[in-house]
Amino acid sequence: MLSYYLIAIMKAVKKPHIVLFVSVASVSFAAILIVSLETGFGTSPLSIAFFRLLFTWFLILPFVLLSKKTRFEIFSLNARDIVFMAGIGLILSAHFAFWVTSLAKTSVASSVLLVTAHPVIVAPLAFYFLKEKLSSVNIVGIVVSLCGVVLLVYGNYGFSSMTIDTFEGNMLAMLGGVAAGLYILGGRLMRKKVSVATYAFIVYGISTIGLFFFCLFFGQPVYGLLLEEYGIILLLAFVAGILGHTLYNWALKYIPASVASVSLLGEPIGSTMLAFVLPWINQIPSYYTLFGGIIILSGIYLTTRTKNDGYLTENIYKKG
Repeated sequence: MLSYYLIAIMKAVKKPHIVLFVSVASVSFAAILIVSLETGFGTSPLSIAFFRLLFTWFLILPFVLLSKKTRFEIFSLNARDIVFMAGIGLILSAHFAFWVTSLAKTSVASSVLLVTAHPVIVAPLAFYFLKEKLSSVNIVGIVVSLCGVVLLVYGNYGFSSMTIDTFEGNMLAMLGGVAAGLYILGGRLMRKKVSVATYAFIVYGISTIGLFFFCLFFGQPVYGLLLEEYGIILLLAFVAGILGHTLYNWALKYIPASVASVSLLGEPIGSTMLAFVLPWINQIPSYYTLFGGIIILSGIYLTTRTKNDGYLTENIYKKG
């Protein structure tokens, strides 16, 4: 329901570039809110991931309940599609489990940069499974991004005692990026069959259940958090999920694809700057993170370029 109202407001405003800026800025706060919970309250990363997905699902629920078309579509799904989306939901669970945990073990800059590199995973998989073409520029972009990843991870690994970055944290972020890539690939297959509302409702629901069992398996709390913790997680779900994702998807209809491609790269930059300037976080990225990050972002941009100088917007997945 909140998504519906926000979209209605943005249609009335009719300033897509402002909307785009708000969406990218909103998603940039995701890592900041998560780190604030982990450092300020000692909140378990898995608990954050679980409640974040749970609250996001509840924010979608009113729209589904009030939409006769969406309800009909959900009940009309065949068993095969439901099982496939359940698998996608579990992959999304793994993505959030890896990524949110990585933020407790490495810098915001490294974590967001590595998990944002998912187009490098999606492009070759889409080429193999979906028979999508890869241009020479795309291939160069993949190679460039991988070089940036090696520089960031290996460089910080050698100087882990001097920075907040750890090899374990960077590997978790990379696994989160791999899971995000698989999630996107599955989503692109299913989005040809089902609407966004139906897809999000089922996948987010299954992902929430998956994270619930992750919490139980690792002995992490699924209740009993402080009221302040619940409030911040709800803010995370609203800011990153609604203001970030919903407004971004709305803006894509009205802005050039090339502008969308550049704006997407603003998320890791925004998160890194916020982590640096906010006094309760105050993370200074290492030189390896900065130089490796520049290379990764350049490679991502090349990887997602199309022949029409556009951007594969379907490859976008926001973790925030």
